[in-house]
Amino acid sequence: MRFGISGMPPEGIGDDEFLDGLAARGHRAYELAFVHGFPWKEDRCERFGAAAAERDIRLSIHAPYFAILTSDDPEKAVHTRSALEHTMKLGRAMGARVVVAHTGYTKGRSAEDLHALAAASLEAIEPKVRHLGVALGLETTGTERAFGTLGDIALIASGFGFVRPVVDWAHVHAMSGGGLTTAGAFDSVIGFLREHFPGWAIDPLHCQFTDNLFGPKGEIRHVPYGEGTLRVGPLVEAAVRTGLRMTLISEAHDEGSHDRIHGDVEAALAAARPAADEAGTRPLGSGAVAFPGGVRLVPDGDAWAPVGAVRPLRLRNPDKVFFPADGYTKGDLLQYYASVAPVLLPHLEGRAVVMSRYPEGADGPSFYEKQAPGHRPDWLPVAPLWSEHRGEPIEFVTTPDVESLLWMVNLGAIEIHPWLSRAVLPDVPTQAVFDLDPAEGAGWEQVSLVGGLVRLALERLGLEGHPKTSGATGLHVYVPLAPEHDYVRVRRFVETVGRTIVGAAPELATMEWDIPARAGKVFIDHNQNVAGKTIASVYSVRPRPGAPVSTPLTWDEVAGADPDAFTIATLWDRLARYGDLFAPVLAGTQRLERAEEALGIG
Repeated sequence: MRFGISGMPPEGIGDDEFLDGLAARGHRAYELAFVHGFPWKEDRCERFGAAAAERDIRLSIHAPYFAILTSDDPEKAVHTRSALEHTMKLGRAMGARVVVAHTGYTKGRSAEDLHALAAASLEAIEPKVRHLGVALGLETTGTERAFGTLGDIALIASGFGFVRPVVDWAHVHAMSGGGLTTAGAFDSVIGFLREHFPGWAIDPLHCQFTDNLFGPKGEIRHVPYGEGTLRVGPLVEAAVRTGLRMTLISEAHDEGSHDRIHGDVEAALAAARPAADEAGTRPLGSGAVAFPGGVRLVPDGDAWAPVGAVRPLRLRNPDKVFFPADGYTKGDLLQYYASVAPVLLPHLEGRAVVMSRYPEGADGPSFYEKQAPGHRPDWLPVAPLWSEHRGEPIEFVTTPDVESLLWMVNLGAIEIHPWLSRAVLPDVPTQAVFDLDPAEGAGWEQVSLVGGLVRLALERLGLEGHPKTSGATGLHVYVPLAPEHDYVRVRRFVETVGRTIVGAAPELATMEWDIPARAGKVFIDHNQNVAGKTIASVYSVRPRPGAPVSTPLTWDEVAGADPDAFTIATLWDRLARYGDLFAPVLAGTQRLERAEEALGIG
C-alpha cells in the first residue's frame, strides 16, 4: 500500500526539498490538485515528474472541477473535453499513472442521458488520449446531486480501455449512510470492484481517503480525521485479506489528519495477517512477480484447485520451474494467464487454438497439438474443423473462459496460437497479418523501419494496422477486417503489399524463401495468412529467457521499443496505463476492395 497526500507544493520550496520532505515522512505518492485550473506547463510537469521518479514517489493529478464528462451545452462540452485532454497530456509529461476527474452532476437528467453524454465525451477525446499512457480515473460520487456511482463507472469503463475507477472512500461511506465501519463492509466494495473491473485496472487501486460528515443526500463536508465515523484500519485489513494493492491518497485539509491517517495505515498493516497465512490455501504463483488478481489454491487430492473457480479444475506441479534462467514456475505462468485473461480472452473468443506445449518448461522439448486430448473435461468446448490432410475434422481446443485457458496452460502450453478466423467461419479471417521476421544480421532498427513502411502502405491504401511485438525478435502488424474475405484473398493482399515494400526498400526487406538469401534483411512472411496456420496471440508468453510477452505497441513506440522489456513481470503497469491497445483489432470493419483496386489485384 502506497500512502500519499493531495495538494500543491508551497511557493518558495524547491522540488527536491519538497519531495525529500514527503519521502522522509514515508509518503510514496502525491496527487497534484489542479482543481481550479492549470498552474503548471508541460516543462514544469516534466521536471517535477523526473524528481519524483528518482525518489519512487508515484504521481497523479486531479483534473479541474470543471473538466467533467456530462455537459449538455455543446460549447461548454468542447471546453470541458479540452480540459480533460490537456490534463492527461500534463500527466504524460509528469509520468503520472492516472488523472482523476469528476463525471458531472445529474441536474435532473436520466441515467441514460448521463451515460450517453459521458460516452460522447470519451469518444471525442479517445483518439487524442488513449495512447498517452495515462489512465482517466473517474471518482466515485459523494452526493445525490453528482453522477458517478461505482456501477456507473463500471458501465462507462467497459467501453473505454483508458478509464479506471477512483474510489473516494469518504464518498462511498456517505452514500452508504455510514456503512463503511467494518472490514466486511470494505470487503463488499472490493468484491464489487473485482467482479466488474479486470485486475490490472484496479491493482493497484487508486483511491482517496478522509473523514467526513454526511446527511440523507450524501457528503456535507470533510472533517479532521477522527471527528467523523470513517476509519482507515478496516480498509487496510480488507485490502490485505483480499490481496488488493492500493495507492491511498489522503485528501484531508490539515497536516494532523494526514499524519493520523498514515499512522493508522501503518499500524493496521503491521497487525494484519498476510493472506498467505490463511489456513489451507496457498498462492498460485511463486511470489517472484506481484501479479494483479492473485489466485489462491486449495489441495485437491494429488493436485490443487483454484479458490472460486466456476468449473472444476485441477492444477498440477505449480512449483515446477518453467523458466530456469529467471526462476519463474509453472504457477507463475498459470497466474500470468489468469491475470491477463480479461484482455486476452476477447482475442481468443470463438477461435480454434493450437497448443504449443512445453511439458518440462521453456528449455525442454516441445510440440504442437491441434487435436484436443481425450482427457479434456466435459465442460471444455471444442471446435471441430475439417482437415483435408486427415480427411476428417480435427477437434481444436477453444478458450471461452479463464478455466479453459488455465486447463490448457496446465498442460504446459506456454504459447497460445489462435486461428485468424473464427470457428463459425473458418475460411474467412478477421485479420490480415504482416509477420516481420529479422533474418541473421538484421536487428530491431530494421524491423521498425520495415514496420513503418507497412504502416505507410496501409495508410495510403486507406487501412489501419496495429503493431505488436512477436515476443521474440520480430513485429506483427494486424489489419482488422470485416469477416467477408477468404484466406486466398487476404494472403494475396499481404503478399502484394509486401512485394511493393521489397521493391521500394530492397536493402531492408525480403520475401525470399531461401533462408541464406535473407541475411541482413527483414523477411515479410505473408504465408501466415493461410487457413490452419497460426501465430502467437497478443499477450501470449514466449518460451525464451525473461518470459517475454507478445505486446501491443503504439506506432510512436515501435522505433524505440525493446521487445525483451515486455514480460510476465512488467506488463501490468503498461496495461494499467493503456488498457488493451489491441482492442481495435476486435472491431474488424475494414474491407479490401479499394486497396485491391489500388494494387491492381481486384
